[in-house]
Amino acid sequence: MMKLIMFGPPGAGKGTQTDILCRRYGIQKISTGDALREVIRSGSELGQQVKGLMDQGKFVPDEIVTEIIRDRVSSPDCANGFILDGFPRNLAQAEALLNMGIRMNKALLINVPDEVLVERVQGRVVCSKCGASYHVTNNPPQEEGVCDKCGGCLEARSDDHPETVRARLKTYHELTDPVVDFYRGRGILSEIDGTADIETATAEILKILEG
Repeated sequence: MMKLIMFGPPGAGKGTQTDILCRRYGIQKISTGDALREVIRSGSELGQQVKGLMDQGKFVPDEIVTEIIRDRVSSPDCANGFILDGFPRNLAQAEALLNMGIRMNKALLINVPDEVLVERVQGRVVCSKCGASYHVTNNPPQEEGVCDKCGGCLEARSDDHPETVRARLKTYHELTDPVVDFYRGRGILSEIDGTADIETATAEILKILEG
């Protein structure tokens, strides 16, 4: 079973690479946001608790998030493996994952300098229907303004202004850098040059995974 973690700052292209790997290996992408929405849709007692917290704008506690992820990776559709995207978000979650006996095969970090990211995200557009991400220069849709996957309208994200991006990057580094160091210390972290084009970055990842 292939169990991976994908790290990368906002705009580094980790979503694109995650989608490519999921198609290639027939594995599931698991993000914290998707897992939380799924448990809310279930209507369970836990789902109602999570909905109440999110409706109040509060953070869902680490122990609840970790338990939800644990249940998700145990689902039948994860039998071939999975990629965690956006989890673990902090050291407490990383340690909880380890304590539950979930051993990851590899943690992948897509590296891109912050200033390059600030420039890059200004060309990013996202589908208003399915959430697919494109870039007007680096990864354009086949038809301008139209999503290749579902035909939805592509729009610039409201939080892609330079000042907002720099603030998000600061938060990312504060939260994620210690988690990256955690997996580096365990000897399973590999770093990828995210300034390269998509195909080159994919080839580098496949070389890491397949030797």
